[in-house]
Amino acid sequence: MNATALEIRIVGDPALRKKAKRVSRVGPGHAKTLSDMARQMYDSKGIGLAAPQVGINECLIVVDIGTGLYKLINPRIVRRQGRQELEEGCLSVPGVYLKVRRARKIRVEALDETGAARTIDAEDLLACVFQHEIDHLEGKLIIDYASFLEKLSLNKKLRNIKNERLSEPQGQHTRL
Repeated sequence: MNATALEIRIVGDPALRKKAKRVSRVGPGHAKTLSDMARQMYDSKGIGLAAPQVGINECLIVVDIGTGLYKLINPRIVRRQGRQELEEGCLSVPGVYLKVRRARKIRVEALDETGAARTIDAEDLLACVFQHEIDHLEGKLIIDYASFLEKLSLNKKLRNIKNERLSEPQGQHTRL
């Protein structure tokens, strides 16, 4: 795969906390951006990526848990059922894993890269990943689900992640 110019933003970057803008009109640039995002997700060994994680303030996500690639625009959850708690990691919070309680089954409505409407019923891991990526579009990270005590123990690790990122020479990027 060709390298992409997209760079994963790390916790502390303001882009991760902004609410992404809905796409009003799907254009050919969106298909390219989604393909670039998918390439970055695969290169980073991830199973999901949201546009804010690469500094793009639009409602775009890519997801692939090994069953096929989803490229979605303006995804929203329209139905939630059941509960599950899975340990989650995040490309934007490297080295941090937390148990997060989410819906076990969801229905997502979105547009695909051509602008066609899609409805996806997802459960278990796929449902978890969609919820995780849609959280990014709202400026929410997995660390926001941590309990008070977990946040206290994470503070040092998060400071180290931010400091490592700041001390990297320009042009070099940590491979996640």
